[in-house]
Amino acid sequence: MEIGMLLEFRVRNYRSIRDEQALTLIASGDKELAATHLASTGLKSAPHALRTLVVYGPNASGKSNLLRALDYLRAVVAESATVIQPGQTYNVQPFKLDPATAHQPTEFEITFLLSGVRHQYAFAMTPQRIVSESLLVYRSIKPTQLYSRQHVDGDRYNYEFSTYLTGPRKLWQESTRPNALFLSMAAQLNSEQLSPVFNWIVRNMTFLPAGAAVFPDLTTALLTTEQGRTSIREFLSAADISIADVQAISRKGMQAQWVMSASGVQQASQEEREFLLPVFEHTTPKGSAKFELHDESEGTQRLYGLIAPVLDCLRDGRVLVVDELDSSLHTLLLRRLVTMFQTPELNPNGAQLIFSTHDTSLLDHTLFRRDQIWFTEKDADQATCLYPLTDFSPRKHEAWERGYLAGRYGAVPFFSDGPAPAEAGVH
Repeated sequence: MEIGMLLEFRVRNYRSIRDEQALTLIASGDKELAATHLASTGLKSAPHALRTLVVYGPNASGKSNLLRALDYLRAVVAESATVIQPGQTYNVQPFKLDPATAHQPTEFEITFLLSGVRHQYAFAMTPQRIVSESLLVYRSIKPTQLYSRQHVDGDRYNYEFSTYLTGPRKLWQESTRPNALFLSMAAQLNSEQLSPVFNWIVRNMTFLPAGAAVFPDLTTALLTTEQGRTSIREFLSAADISIADVQAISRKGMQAQWVMSASGVQQASQEEREFLLPVFEHTTPKGSAKFELHDESEGTQRLYGLIAPVLDCLRDGRVLVVDELDSSLHTLLLRRLVTMFQTPELNPNGAQLIFSTHDTSLLDHTLFRRDQIWFTEKDADQATCLYPLTDFSPRKHEAWERGYLAGRYGAVPFFSDGPAPAEAGVH
């Protein structure tokens, strides 16, 4: 696993995002909480990166689309050379409320640190084809463009290669279909230079969409080893859940098996198999009792499901992207999760957490720096705008939550029949 960090993500013309929006995890020069909240990059131009970043905004402001765009980039890189078939189209949706953009390409760009070197990868696409693609590598202050690709007409492309890109470039070029990425195809054909770039984008980002069920099986599988069981106990202890112990028990049950008949109708059969079920032990001064997962609170169930992806990211230095992380989680649990990423001892490899939330109590000087807080709102054209709290130059000890609820930073619901709740004196 290549250790690296996400530095910046840019997207244009994707769903509610019309104009280019940039989300940066490059830290400002602010020294506040630097020892815990920042990770060193080794780069002179951007010496530190944020370990966590939170996005606020009203419903339908584009928070989900922003985070979904990052995962869409990852998915296209992962699937364009192998899953996508010749002539197959992508379900990519441009901004449709403006005739000027409805038929224009959607653009993505990601900048990340890999093996101590800054990489900048970008591509533009329509449902039918990849329109352009490029990879810049910053081995010095001046970047080297390893390759670029630009659509000309029909199925013709102009390619430019740097002498630093070694290997059978002609073969990779000829093997790349109009609806496939050159990066993906070169990695598929075992490019030594491009495979680590492909692998970082595909394997180092985990996305959990809003409302998605977080399945407990991955966490339960960790219980089969003593090390995994210890990690889960420590996680639950760090989250201050009143669970003394957890273990996996084997139980037989029926599972539906789905098959496709010749007529195309799915038929179900039942098959008995063994399941691993987690059992939690709660201890009090007056005794102890064991409970299965379905007996625990909804918040504990969600937290338990999150353990495996969180531990994986912390161990491997990966990027965890979660839409509406606060769903079913108490504020204190949410704070604890954020704090785990901002504790260098628990996060030695620079794992990063990017999430959206409506929980304004997290707008707290003890939990975040000013450059970690971002907002989304829609303009008069219903296009998403993304901006950081630092745009408002807030005073060092300004009450961020009160300012946000009062509409000082925008990105709050607008009520046509009166002032926002905070302005009416409800905090």
